[in-house]
Amino acid sequence: MATTNLTNDDFKKTIEDNEIVLVDFWADWCGPCKRFAPVYEKASTENTDIVFGKVDTEAQQELAMNFQITAIPTLMAFRQGIMLFNQAGAMNGSTLKSLISQIKELDMEEVKAQAKQA
Repeated sequence: MATTNLTNDDFKKTIEDNEIVLVDFWADWCGPCKRFAPVYEKASTENTDIVFGKVDTEAQQELAMNFQITAIPTLMAFRQGIMLFNQAGAMNGSTLKSLISQIKELDMEEVKAQAKQA
């Protein structure tokens, strides 16, 4: 599956309707974003069970503001609608692969139990 562009209109539904969603907040003028893009695209073809979304922070300023994006690229990971990861900065392929494995292996019942206690 290739990456999909997300907008303010479809962001919430995408997060809620899919088991795992990764979101790359980026901009066309951003050098690190351009270097991360092929890494992210490759991961999307290797993990067809995950939705790989992209948010153009220039075109979707309201969405970027809602998530308090202050540096790009910023990668967020959601599973079962819960944000599990939020970090600015480009990643290399092995780091992204490791992150994806960790997200897939999480015991979501335990995550939900911990969230209730917090």
